[in-house]
Amino acid sequence: MLKKLKYEIKNSLVKDLKTTLYISALYKNEPISKSLDSIFGSTISKAMKVDSFKSDFGKTIEVYGNGNIDKLLLVGLGDKKKFNSDKLRGIAANIIRNVELKKITSVTVDSKSFNLDNNDYAQSFAEGFVLGRYNFLAYKTESKKDSKLSKISVLGDCNKLYLEKGDFLGEAVNYSRDLGNHPPNILTPTYLANEALEIGKSKNFKTQIIDIKEFKKLGLGSFYGVAMGATEPAKFIIAEYSGGKKSDKPFGLIGKGVTFDSGGISLKPPGRMDEMKFDMCGGATVFGLMKAVSNLQPKINIVFAIGATENMPGSNAQRPGDIVTAYNGKTIEVLNTDAEGRLVLADVLSYVSKNYQPQAMIDFATLTGAVLVALGDRASGIMGNSQGLISDIKKSSDQTGEKVWELPLWDEYCKDVKSEIADIKNLGRAGLAGTISAGAFLKEFVDKTPWVHMDIAGTAWGPKEPSYMPKTGATGVAVRLIYNLVENRIK
Repeated sequence: MLKKLKYEIKNSLVKDLKTTLYISALYKNEPISKSLDSIFGSTISKAMKVDSFKSDFGKTIEVYGNGNIDKLLLVGLGDKKKFNSDKLRGIAANIIRNVELKKITSVTVDSKSFNLDNNDYAQSFAEGFVLGRYNFLAYKTESKKDSKLSKISVLGDCNKLYLEKGDFLGEAVNYSRDLGNHPPNILTPTYLANEALEIGKSKNFKTQIIDIKEFKKLGLGSFYGVAMGATEPAKFIIAEYSGGKKSDKPFGLIGKGVTFDSGGISLKPPGRMDEMKFDMCGGATVFGLMKAVSNLQPKINIVFAIGATENMPGSNAQRPGDIVTAYNGKTIEVLNTDAEGRLVLADVLSYVSKNYQPQAMIDFATLTGAVLVALGDRASGIMGNSQGLISDIKKSSDQTGEKVWELPLWDEYCKDVKSEIADIKNLGRAGLAGTISAGAFLKEFVDKTPWVHMDIAGTAWGPKEPSYMPKTGATGVAVRLIYNLVENRIK
């Protein structure tokens, strides 16, 4: 694991700095600052002319210094009217990769040129630094050398608290990524349970692990049906965070934690089945949020819940045609054992709804391949029974740059999951509105609680843009988005 970056705010003059690399930025058609011009003279303008540098977004030039500053990195920010915090996050990721590639140990950032006096920009800049450094090397046997960089100096006005907040959020995303990237023989339901117990040692946390042996007694029949074919014992993970007033209802965050999904008896085709280790990325999102909350301690009550299990074939595995009884008493006809995530979430949602009576709930799941057909891999699908909560998620999406798109959950779709021999079935109409049918199924288990379902099957792993996203593996999707939402809900 890389060293955690420390931030230092400096208020000296540029000419008095001593640093290996000084990083400044320019918007398109913006003149060079007088302080830089006085130090580097005509060197910068000559370099800009030779490289045809016009401060286009993401373009850079390097100028060697003389004296206390060894080198200047000048970064183009493009059109000022089109620039935003998400673009800055990507710029920061590119910068840190360049710095670490060249093994630079002393870096100073010009706060004014990057507008880091804006708290949102300061947070986004730090997030980009942390996210851009990410590599998953846990199973590489060659020597893993740590970064030479341990501190970032920021010259000028900047609130250090927002840099540190951005750092914590970036680390939470990277933690979520790590969980998703671990192989399924390592990252089991027991592994996740132990991670929850470790986070549960944090201030204001209390953790409970319900083992599969207790599922039948508690009435978790839908969850148990998925879990009973696996040798690895399933775990129902619940963590309560009490950061708000005792009388305040908690906010519910629920994750699908299927640590490997073979499809069960309805076995998946072998091609790319290895990627089914990512079927717990909804749970990884919740874990990333737990990590962020444990460090940042927002003044709100939250209940985190993850249904963790494998979905495996075998003589004891659930069969297509089985009927199970969920925690809320509804019977479910299981038509396809590969539609297992909704069966797990059915019990987790209804358990949280009944026992915690949350102010609202959001669940996260790599639930359907159909969401990739609808939205590709650039946006998560959302739907629910609360337009207010959906609007709040969209607002946080705009603020964090993590894209979502609302799908309808009309009554007509809800009819598609009605069963002829049980209350409901775990599939909708063949080949039609698969993502919405899954949401319609989940709606049966939230009672009257304001609720939104987020299908992250397209966004949870794989190569993504912009540049602060990993080139491969888990993305840690929605950790930043939902933490922003949590903060916006604090009264």
